[in-house]
Amino acid sequence: RAFRKNSMKYIHVAAVVNSEVTQIERRMELVRLVSHNTHKKLVSCLQGQLGTDTEKRHKKLPLTGLSQTMQEGGGQLGDESLIGKMMDVCGEAESRLATELMQHELQLERDILDPLNQLAEVEIPNILKQRKQLAKLVLDYDSAKTRWYQATKSNNQAMAAKVDSLKDEMEEALNKVEICKDQLSADMYSFSSKEGEHARYYVMLLEAQADYHRKSLAALEAAIPTIQMQQDSWMEKPAFGTALEEHLKRSNREIALPIEACVMMLLETGMKEEGLFRIAAGASKLKKLKAALDCSTSQLEEFYSDPHAVAGALKSYLRELPEPLMTFGLYDEWIQASNVSDPDKRLQDLWVTCDRLPKTHKANLRYLVKFLAKLALDSEVNKMTPSNISIVLGPNLLWSLAEMAAATSVHVVSIIELVIQHADWFFPDEVDFNVSGMFAMPTHPSTPDPEFGLDRRRPGSLGQDGDSHAPRKDRYLSRPNLSLSPAVSALYVVADESIRVTETPTEDLPSPDFKAAP
Repeated sequence: RAFRKNSMKYIHVAAVVNSEVTQIERRMELVRLVSHNTHKKLVSCLQGQLGTDTEKRHKKLPLTGLSQTMQEGGGQLGDESLIGKMMDVCGEAESRLATELMQHELQLERDILDPLNQLAEVEIPNILKQRKQLAKLVLDYDSAKTRWYQATKSNNQAMAAKVDSLKDEMEEALNKVEICKDQLSADMYSFSSKEGEHARYYVMLLEAQADYHRKSLAALEAAIPTIQMQQDSWMEKPAFGTALEEHLKRSNREIALPIEACVMMLLETGMKEEGLFRIAAGASKLKKLKAALDCSTSQLEEFYSDPHAVAGALKSYLRELPEPLMTFGLYDEWIQASNVSDPDKRLQDLWVTCDRLPKTHKANLRYLVKFLAKLALDSEVNKMTPSNISIVLGPNLLWSLAEMAAATSVHVVSIIELVIQHADWFFPDEVDFNVSGMFAMPTHPSTPDPEFGLDRRRPGSLGQDGDSHAPRKDRYLSRPNLSLSPAVSALYVVADESIRVTETPTEDLPSPDFKAAP
């Protein structure tokens, strides 16, 4: 009866282990495997070394090396270099990022990596060892039971005398099986109940990463305004392709450097050059001059001998402005004014539009127009009449947001031609071309200002300086007495279309007649 009772008890133990615990055991094996793999991959994501002290770990981070290299480079270049300043400020920002990364990795190691390693390499293996221990105890129990059963059936007196001791041994082995089984079951149930805690490690991983990225973003956002402020305060920025207002503000100038520099050089050597602004310059020389003007160098002597390159650089600057010198906002008004049939009212409307230009645009247009009018005085030599100048420069001074059609280009040309012809009426004050004082005064002999016979009073002037922006109430100007040269007809190409420009003398103010050539 005792053997049968113990045997049934053993069968119950095995059944419990196989039915209730085996499923947990299988899941534990999978949890150990995935935890081990996650730990391994997460370690490979770290840039620092596990287990090292804080200072050493910080020094070993690639970001720390990057920040040190950038700051050393900034020190070598010095504060006089914008790159040096940027490297120094960015190096400090990278150092803060390195500190945030080190703190992040320490948190990952403490809160996630260590628990995952403990779970995969200690806790679950210990439970699985108990499972193996239980299997060993069951075998010991089976062996003790077999010996006891053989002793009870043996006729050998010596064996019969050991029945009691073998029985005690068998019961002790069974007791060990029960104790181990109870402990194993408790550990497995405990593991199963803690699955939520184990899953929490992965939530903590994302939370730690989110916190690290927030702190890193905050460090970057704190550094970027400082970097931008130093960038914006840096004087040396390319002039070509930069908005006029920005260039003037950055360089503390009234007239854009490319405009003043090119005009001063042309006044020195280009006024008698035939086909100025029309003949293309060498590409390499033009590129070099533009680069020199972009970096604000004063070493421009070599370009005085190539006025066509200088003229080409001036045209390029005007064309590369994000907004034309005569502005997008006033484009329609310029065109509408040019369409007015009455010559007096056309001039008056053009002046009103010109007077509405932003201060910086108006000042630079005045400077340029005064130069072009001066250039036109030598047209017998350089062949650049107001008409010719307007054809080659007009599309660089005024254009719309959309590509201009040929007809629109004709309007632009007529506008520029009139402004150049009547430069002293649109802009009555004299111009000091060396406005910044950077350039030597030209040795080219000055040419007397043209006597257009126009009323020098600006329409709408309320003061003697002519700076008022309020046009006078009667917007019509009395016709000036303008002497005209014989009729001149020339064929030009504007915006890929052949345009015939005909100037015919009349008793009234001339109105150029632009007709498309057949």
